Amino acid sequence: MLVLIGALIIGLSLGLFGSGGSILTVPVLLYLVGMPASLAIASSLLIVALISLFGSIHNMFRRLISWRHVLWFGVPGMLGTYGGAWLGTLVDSRWQLLVFASLMVVAAIMMWRSKVTMIDQPKTFHHIKVIADGLVVGAITGFVGVGGGFLIVPALVLLAGLPLHIGVATSLMIIALKSFVGFAKYYSVFHAQGLVFDWHAITIMVVAGILGSYVGGWLNRRLPKAILQKGFAVFLAIMAGVVIYQSVL
Repeated sequence: MLVLIGALIIGLSLGLFGSGGSILTVPVLLYLVGMPASLAIASSLLIVALISLFGSIHNMFRRLISWRHVLWFGVPGMLGTYGGAWLGTLVDSRWQLLVFASLMVVAAIMMWRSKVTMIDQPKTFHHIKVIADGLVVGAITGFVGVGGGFLIVPALVLLAGLPLHIGVATSLMIIALKSFVGFAKYYSVFHAQGLVFDWHAITIMVVAGILGSYVGGWLNRRLPKAILQKGFAVFLAIMAGVVIYQSVL
């Protein structure tokens, strides 16, 4: 029951904020399912990828996804994620978590201070800049072993000029693409080491998470943008504190 509740919250977070899936998935797999840390990090990428993909199907029908940003931001991000995931297999996981938490704090401050009226104004689409942003964000998220919505949403909203609800929907599709790539890299390494994934637990969390993501998407379309933006910033700050606490322990 606790695993199911955790999976529902993960899906709710992804649907509502376009972020938070991996940082919530890893503790659930570690403490409720009992997975080893290495497998929990890798499995979280697959779980978040599948939940995000199913959530994106609904967003496609509602035409909330900016495919131009998926192409120019997401595809380079996949390349960066693969390289970051390779680097992540070579360093201590505590350093990964500290880098992750530091970036979350920066993103939270940026989202809190930015004005919604400025976010909704259209900005010029600079292809080289968007590609560079995608590569950097992809490398960082691959290194810390997460889907990266906590960085993708602020990048799409603050740097690429998308409205928040479009940024969240677009983020889900990019998260799905990048998480599949990151999981593939971790899987190849762990499979060679003889590690076995708990496919039963992964399936249960994906199904429950998909249900939660649809609820989160419904709430995302109905909450005022200013409240959603401030809530996202607070959410990032809280999650950063949790990660720092866990990494120190």
